[in-house]
Amino acid sequence: MPIRRFLTSCLVCASVLLGGCAVTGGPRSAGHTAAVSAPSRLWPGRLAPPQPTEPPEAADKPKPVRGLPRVPSGDMRRIPARDVARATVGKCRAAGPETCSVETPKYWDLTGDGKDELLIGVASGKTFLFLSAFTVKDGTVAQIMDAGVTPSSVELSGGDVLVREPADYAGYDLRRIYTWDPHLQVMNERVTEYVRR
Repeated sequence: MPIRRFLTSCLVCASVLLGGCAVTGGPRSAGHTAAVSAPSRLWPGRLAPPQPTEPPEAADKPKPVRGLPRVPSGDMRRIPARDVARATVGKCRAAGPETCSVETPKYWDLTGDGKDELLIGVASGKTFLFLSAFTVKDGTVAQIMDAGVTPSSVELSGGDVLVREPADYAGYDLRRIYTWDPHLQVMNERVTEYVRR
């Protein structure tokens, strides 16, 4: 008897399931869909702009620092940071303020060659900072970064220098990320973006 009831229940369930698709409210066709096609290029006859053939501007090249001894070993730590900072301090004084302060120098591998570069921050006034990085190139100390910023913070991550500055928009900061460019041999501003404070 229990088997008969079980089989009857199964038949009732099967008939409900099979008939469910035919009742009102079931799935319906949405009609024909458009065929997928590749992007269509507009104005294919237009010529592509020429590739730049001029060398990078002087600001985009490493700048040898004059007045410093040669460093055949390539070790940036062989030159006292205070001697390297004088070149930047001179620029700071030329900008106008009577006094400038040099932040504690930082050594960090920015170029990925396994040797530390020198990162210097020279404060001008209360908020402005001359941010400079130096490396040894062919035995000569060269400046590979020269940025004027008004930072709320400066951070190092991997080979990147991350600078956050207050933005003109309330609640946001401007974040700049400087990264080593092996082609130009300088630290380039790779990212400029607004981020929530």
